[in-house]
Amino acid sequence: MARMYARRKGSAGSTHPYRTSAPEWSLKDKEEVKGIISDLASKGLSTSEIGMVLRDSYGVPSTKLILNTKITKVLREENKAPSIPEDLENLIEKAIRLNKHLKVHKKDFHNRRALQLTESKIRRLVRYYKRENVLPETWVYDRDKAEMLISK
Repeated sequence: MARMYARRKGSAGSTHPYRTSAPEWSLKDKEEVKGIISDLASKGLSTSEIGMVLRDSYGVPSTKLILNTKITKVLREENKAPSIPEDLENLIEKAIRLNKHLKVHKKDFHNRRALQLTESKIRRLVRYYKRENVLPETWVYDRDKAEMLISK
């Protein structure tokens, strides 16, 4: 399949080995893993950062193999899930950075195009999250109000 914005084909990415159960050497106690996830979320870490800490510090290669759910679902059960999904938040932060850059450098056409592509990705992702009922139907991305959406 071709790339979305470049007119060339992409190379195949790597895939995780197929596993149905956690490895012997990994931490397997479900309640302990849930407690660690809860503690890390209360410290303000995002779901991907929680996954990296679990992998690097606690020897948990995949929470899905141990808990049969994703980190986001565990956080949602404990009402600690973020209001905006992490991938959407990262794209909005990127759009804010590009917008600030373009206010100073008005003739930077390459980054103007990058902002258009980023905002297009944001709109597509918002449409997906509305369809999956992750975001409310009234949620709208606005370039001028984006910084207020992300402020913590």
